[in-house]
Amino acid sequence: MTQYVFDSRRVARYRFPTHTNDLIMDRRDAATSEAFFVILEPGEAPPLHVHLDAEQVFFVLQGTADMTVGLTEQETFPLKAGDFVRTPPGIHHAVRCTGSTPFVYLSIDCFTGGRPSAEPTWDSHVRQMCAEHGWDFDAVALGLIEGTDHLH
Repeated sequence: MTQYVFDSRRVARYRFPTHTNDLIMDRRDAATSEAFFVILEPGEAPPLHVHLDAEQVFFVLQGTADMTVGLTEQETFPLKAGDFVRTPPGIHHAVRCTGSTPFVYLSIDCFTGGRPSAEPTWDSHVRQMCAEHGWDFDAVALGLIEGTDHLH
């Protein structure tokens, strides 16, 4: 059965050493996208990375951060609540929380060629990320949590 509505207060939490993702909509539930909250505690930042197969857009819900784009020639942009951000496919980027409170944004990955066949589910993607960075998948994949409200 096709799911049309996803409850953003009922998410699957993934706690990486560098950030937290609260998965709202798994890529397996859509043809070309996935949706998740990204939570960065003060000073946290995922490593500089690139999505070759996806355009990533996100809406900042709370906090302040700096976004760095580019691999060799880098630019940095300040981010704050209310900003809408687009990172095209193939652009290296990283976001670092610069404030004293968590930085939270709603992220949507839009796959350019449909759901990735090599990583057709969120868990398969997370397993690949863990393998690349030497992280323990079982420690990262914490499971379902309820009552999360990133909108306030």
